[in-house]
Amino acid sequence: MNRIIIQAVAIIAIFFGLYWGLSQIDWMTLFEVKKMTDTTEEKLGDLFWELYSKENTEINGRNAKAPLDSLLEKICKANYIDRKSIQLHIVKNDQINAFALPNGHLVVNSALIIDSENESELCGVLGHEVAHIQLSHVMKKLVKEIGLSVLISMTAGGGGETVKEAVKMLSSSAYDRTLEKEADLKSVEYLTAANINPEPFADFLYRMGDGEASSIKYLSWMSTHPDSKERAAYIVESIDKEKKDYKPVLAKSTWEKLKKYLEEE
Repeated sequence: MNRIIIQAVAIIAIFFGLYWGLSQIDWMTLFEVKKMTDTTEEKLGDLFWELYSKENTEINGRNAKAPLDSLLEKICKANYIDRKSIQLHIVKNDQINAFALPNGHLVVNSALIIDSENESELCGVLGHEVAHIQLSHVMKKLVKEIGLSVLISMTAGGGGETVKEAVKMLSSSAYDRTLEKEADLKSVEYLTAANINPEPFADFLYRMGDGEASSIKYLSWMSTHPDSKERAAYIVESIDKEKKDYKPVLAKSTWEKLKKYLEEE
């Protein structure tokens, strides 16, 4: 009987302890910080993209945008991601690269599409960048490297050179290993849910790992995404070996037309 009473008293003590602890948190302040961060991210996204687009040519032709939209739509729909939250930009650039900016801006260089041997390789990279966006990696990196107060000042027109450095950082440097692995594995989840074979994504990373010695064009991806072969290995390990019903999103002719269009741009 005494044991039951002691247990009851302990439970009541824990309950009131938790209640008291939670009551000490300034929830309004936390909500205001979240609101401030969301507003800052939206403004930063527009600011960063405006700056980047002034120095790079965006490709808006239907022969390029429509196929990429189809791939992105397939990934988003299968994973309950609001497609409208991702702002896709295809940029004429000979570096094999793709990266995310704040507020869902996803930038894909034409060279990445041209170098991809099939749509599944490209989807792996798209899924990786979408994961960075969905998992809030972009703002985590910016806050860690620059600081929230500086980011807020950027949206008010301050720190011109810092803005340029921030854009350069996002487009040319890797996230830490933990965030990169999280984005890689999330991409595999996205592709599997969309019935897109994730194994070519690993093939792409293996090829990057071999590319440094054979071709200068791989140096951009090699510098921004190190340890490519290691990443490919854990991607292969995470793939569901039983799943076989993968289906292409684009017709072969559409994929080939896309690459030819970008090569001629």
